[in-house]
Amino acid sequence: MIGAGSLAHNRRDFIAENVDPDRVQLNICYQNENLKEVYKELFDDAVERYNVGKRKDRQIANYYEKIRQSKQEKLFHEVIFQIGNREDMAVGTTEGDMAVKVLDEYVKDFQKRNPTLCVFSCYLHQDEATPHLHIDFVPYVTNWKGKGMDTRVSLKQALKSLGFQGGNKHDTELNQWINHEKEVLAEIAKQYGIEWEQKGTHEEHLDVYNFKKKERKKEVAELEVQKARLEEKNARLEERKVVMEEINERMLDQLDELEKDICKVQDNLDKTEKEAEKSKKQAEKYEKQLKRIAPLADNIRRYAGEFSKPIDEVLPEADFLESAKTYREKKAKPVIGKLKELLYSLYLAYIKIREEVDRVQYKYNRLESSNKMLAMRNQEQIEVIDSLKEENQDYYRLKRAVGENKADMLVQAERNREIEEYEIRKGQKKRYDRDAR
Repeated sequence: MIGAGSLAHNRRDFIAENVDPDRVQLNICYQNENLKEVYKELFDDAVERYNVGKRKDRQIANYYEKIRQSKQEKLFHEVIFQIGNREDMAVGTTEGDMAVKVLDEYVKDFQKRNPTLCVFSCYLHQDEATPHLHIDFVPYVTNWKGKGMDTRVSLKQALKSLGFQGGNKHDTELNQWINHEKEVLAEIAKQYGIEWEQKGTHEEHLDVYNFKKKERKKEVAELEVQKARLEEKNARLEERKVVMEEINERMLDQLDELEKDICKVQDNLDKTEKEAEKSKKQAEKYEKQLKRIAPLADNIRRYAGEFSKPIDEVLPEADFLESAKTYREKKAKPVIGKLKELLYSLYLAYIKIREEVDRVQYKYNRLESSNKMLAMRNQEQIEVIDSLKEENQDYYRLKRAVGENKADMLVQAERNREIEEYEIRKGQKKRYDRDAR
């Protein structure tokens, strides 16, 4: 990694939050020189050569301050090398100790490999989560033929002098050099049985504050992604909720209709039972009337039969003391005439009663038949109610078994399937009718 560098942090002039104070003594200091003194050693002679013959206002009084205020160059650069992470190379573990050995061996030849990168500060930290190296250096070039001093600060020219010519913006001298150093580190690590997992990236190293700031940005970005996903998921859930509410409403409407049908059938059943009870009572009433009238009708029929014979057969012969004519004319005929009138009126009443009896019997038979039909309808209504109740119970069993939402979805899916089948049959019938024509 490449970083702005914090010399005080590297020296542990202060203890940051991510540092374990109990392990500070494990840190290794390879080099710790004063940066201003390094600048004097590297550039004072070049400054003198540059100032010769220059006007005072164009002379360089302090090259350190000049670079510090420069917008093109930095006073120094820092690189950080680390093997693995706290999951696989944590400080204090066998693997972490191995990482320390690899880094230690790596740093010993760093200056020799990179003579134009003047190392003035170098630390191996073991008081954080993972062992890592901080190498701070001043990049410079000598025998510069261009404008300015012949020995000057320049990262680009320093790396070019090491053989890294650069290419496009993604393949700069710095990127080429970093990759080369990674390969050197990987070769050393390989000797210890550690394979380099090439991720193809390197990051700038940040101080604790900026590191946390960057991590917060990452977290915010991740949270934004999660938020977008949750919003999308929530939108889908809202759509599903609307659909389920519509399905639920339809199901509730259907249940209401079902309950109304049950109530209607129950009302019809109650009405039918009342009609049947009323018919039964009327039939019992007519039956009692028939039982009461039947003996009277039988007696009337018997008497009418007896007195409907000829008078000569009914009246006895007159005795010898009275002439037959006198007896017949004065006594028998008037009495028998009255009896015949009485019997005739009784016979007419009997006929009338018989007709009434027949009419009552007919009504009774009809009521009895109606009563049987109502009883059958009553039984059918009971069976319909039982069936509807069982279907209703089955629906609630299904909801308990698979959950209300899934049950509603299954019912809706089956209803849609039935509608589709009906539409298919309807379309087939239309085609058949057209073909037939």
